[in-house]
Amino acid sequence: MAIPRWEVAKRIQIMSDIPVFETLAVTLSDHVATVRLNRPEKANAMNAAMWQEIRQAFTWVDQMPEARVAVLLGEGKYFCAGIDLQMMMGLGSNIADDCDGRMREKLRRVILDLQDTLTSLERCRKPVLAAIAGGCIGGGIDLITCADMRYCASDAFFTIKEIDIGMVADVGTLQRLPKLVGQGITRELAYTGRQFDAAEAREIGLVNRVFDSREALYAGVQAIAATIAAKSPLSIRGTKEMLNYARDHNVADSLNYIATWNAAMLHSKDLTEAMSANMARRAPSFKD
Repeated sequence: MAIPRWEVAKRIQIMSDIPVFETLAVTLSDHVATVRLNRPEKANAMNAAMWQEIRQAFTWVDQMPEARVAVLLGEGKYFCAGIDLQMMMGLGSNIADDCDGRMREKLRRVILDLQDTLTSLERCRKPVLAAIAGGCIGGGIDLITCADMRYCASDAFFTIKEIDIGMVADVGTLQRLPKLVGQGITRELAYTGRQFDAAEAREIGLVNRVFDSREALYAGVQAIAATIAAKSPLSIRGTKEMLNYARDHNVADSLNYIATWNAAMLHSKDLTEAMSANMARRAPSFKD
């Protein structure tokens, strides 16, 4: 059956709205946005441009109505080798000042900005699924701990590498990882910098599932993303909001927040459509 002209026009418009980046490749299909780290020749090391483009990409996902869920993955052998060492080496010249206090203030602002680039995954109202193949090192762990869920291929390996270059991880791993895997294992991994594999990542709860191959990983994560994309977008966005809030607040405050949220959001067209579809035994169709 021929695609209606209005649908063709809409698809063309969506394609034209997809941003083009230096270090990332972004696509959108069937309500699933794919954000691909795209420096394979550098093991997807995070240079200055990539940090900023990650924030720009997930701001776009947040604001793009047709994007209901995002998948994050890496091009090439590595998922992410962490911060680009050339960027680290050039940091001194970027914050240089004849006043020590002002130089340290500049460095603090750089660190806060790098933290914010990754927090954009949490701030994004749409769920973000990380699909990890190959190495996930240093800043790569900071990045994936911001995602809603993590999945990996059997060849994946992980390490909190900062301790081996004489620094304290400072863009999220030490704050988020304990809430995923607990204090004890986080401290062991952060103090030793040891490498751990996909099986251990699954055992400690860092990843939800391990797939036998990269192909199976990408297909499996896309299938999960498609399932999420078929749900009520308003409800999915609210669920992410509530889960993030509950993680950082006590039960009483979280219950109060969801009561207020649903007092405002419960009576929506999504609720009516979901109930009607269920009674008619058909797939629901939701507004973006």
